[in-house]
This record gives sequence, C-alpha cells and structure tokens, in this order.
Amino acid sequence: MKKVLVGMSGGVDSSVTAWLLKERGYEVEGISFLLWEARARLNPRTCCSIEAFETARETAEQIGIRHSTLDVRDEFVEKVIEPFVEEYMKGRTPNPCILCNRHIKFPILFREAEERGAEFIATGHYARISGSYEEGFHLLKGIDSSKDQSYFLYVLKRDWLPKILFPLGEKLKEDVRENASELSLPSRNRPESVEICFVEDDYACFIRTLIPDAVKPGPVIGPDGDEIGRHEGLFNFTIGQRRGLNIAWGEPLYVTRLDPEKNVVYVGYRDEVFSKEVVVSELNWIEEPVEEVTAKIRSMMKDEPARLEVLDGGDRARLTFDQPQWGPAPGQAAVFYDGETVVGGGVITSVH
Repeated sequence: MKKVLVGMSGGVDSSVTAWLLKERGYEVEGISFLLWEARARLNPRTCCSIEAFETARETAEQIGIRHSTLDVRDEFVEKVIEPFVEEYMKGRTPNPCILCNRHIKFPILFREAEERGAEFIATGHYARISGSYEEGFHLLKGIDSSKDQSYFLYVLKRDWLPKILFPLGEKLKEDVRENASELSLPSRNRPESVEICFVEDDYACFIRTLIPDAVKPGPVIGPDGDEIGRHEGLFNFTIGQRRGLNIAWGEPLYVTRLDPEKNVVYVGYRDEVFSKEVVVSELNWIEEPVEEVTAKIRSMMKDEPARLEVLDGGDRARLTFDQPQWGPAPGQAAVFYDGETVVGGGVITSVH
C-alpha cells in the first residue's frame, strides 16, 4: 500500500482530499502546519485558527488516519510574513499564497514525507497533474473554472509533479461540499478561507500593527500633477485602487503608480490603469516556453491571449497581452498557460 502525506488545513477541501485518498486505497497520514500564533486566532476563516486545527484533528480521527501538527512559525515569518510586509512597504503587491507554496507548504510536505516514509504528498488544491515518467508530467488547470488554483502553483518544481496528488482537480466545488455533508465531516459547514490566511482584518491594519513605523505620510498627486491629498504610507495602496483615497474630485480616481523612493501616490482616471505589457522575473518554468500563450495576473481573472518573449537566457520575460489588462502591478504574479497546461510564471517587475 502506497503512503501519502496530506496537508490538512481543517477546511472542507483538504478534509475531502484525505477521505478520497483513503477510499482509493492509499495509506493516508494528515499533517497540519502551525503557521502564525494559532492560539490567539479565533477567526474560523483563517487556516491557522484554533478551530481549524481542532477540525483537522477530528476529521482525521473520523476517517481513521494518523494526524499530527508541525510548528513552522519561524519559517513562515521569515519566508512569508516578512517578505509580504517588505513588498508592500516598497509599493509592490505580493501574493502570500504563492510565497507559502514556494517556501513552506510544498517543501516542508516533501521533507516530512521523506522522514515518514510517504511516497506522495497531497493537498486540497483545485488543479490537476497528468503524464507519465516516459512522457513527462504536466500541471493543468482544475476542471472547476470558478475554483481553479493553478495560478498559485506555478512555483512547483518539475521533478515534484510525479509525487504530488491533487484529488480535487477533477471535481467541482459543489460536489466536494456534498461529499463532506454526506460523510458528516467536521469541516462540512466551515466557511471558505480568507485570501490572506494570517490576516484577520485587512492587510494594511496588519502591517500597521506589526510595524508602527510603516506609517509614513506623503503626497497624493492628481491627474494635473498637483498635490491633491495626503496618504499614511504606500502599503495602504495598490494599483487600480479606488476606495480609501479620501480625495474630493469631480470624477472617480484610481491609483495609477506608487513611487517608493519619493513616497508618492499617483492617481488618475480609469483608462490610465490599463496596460498591455509587463516584464516578469523570478521565473519558474514547468514546461519549455512557447511564444503564444494565455496569461493571467490575478488568480480570479480569466487567462487572456498574450505573446511571451524570453529575455536574458530565461531569467526574465516580456509578456504582451493582445488587449490591455486592468491594473497590472509590480509584485503580482504573472502565470502563463498553453491551453490547460501551466507553462510557468514569475513576478512582475515593471509595467509598460
């Protein structure tokens, strides 16, 4: 019997994942990561809350598998929290889920799997892996387009793919919920987790609480080049933002640019937020690059046709969309697709 180590957050997706794999004949062991001061976190929508850990433990007991909790708080702070805060302080827009997948979730799952004698790891992501050792393995979108999470997984290494199981990739979310209800799993009524698992309110409040010195007032420059307001720190803003500007103006204004060197927020009209071209670095290639791709710069957007030009021997790439896209921002991830297949992705460094 082949053994699989399942990352269990306490949510319905990872709970059903563990059950499905046991039903398919695997020896299943669950593991939950203590990420961020769980004892003080009571919000059930966070994956490191007290309730989430208890739910994961109860689920494992109900379906008859071993379960343990691993304290990875130090690694999480170093690899996710600190880069997340630093990026926002620089006027960039990071994605902590991708940071976590790259530095915490998958590397540590593999490390623990090796120590526990597991041949595979598994998570509750809505994505698919197909292929064979002879023809190679590929990362594909999940069939539920409304839940597809392949965007967050472009950081996976090629040689990891044969050892990863994504049982939910072939399922619809509504079917997963139905499975959990039919089985009376403890997670069946848990709400969807929040996008930033370690933030209970809003991310700006989180940064202000963590680093009070982050509040650095500066000017807001309007469409005519004059100062039309003041801000309390660049971390409060991202490209395309309209709410929270506290500016009186005859037309709606949006954040169009952030200048960390001068500590300036620039705002303008809606059409100024669209851009066709971005330059991407910190690339990870799962497939060999192709010129004609579709791409997305946000997890929930539909991937759009674009041209991909590899630069500097593969260290950077220029991505040019057929049509202008809303609000690409430095720090965001750009992910490239060839049909259903994830080609790779990277971090946006500049927008043109």
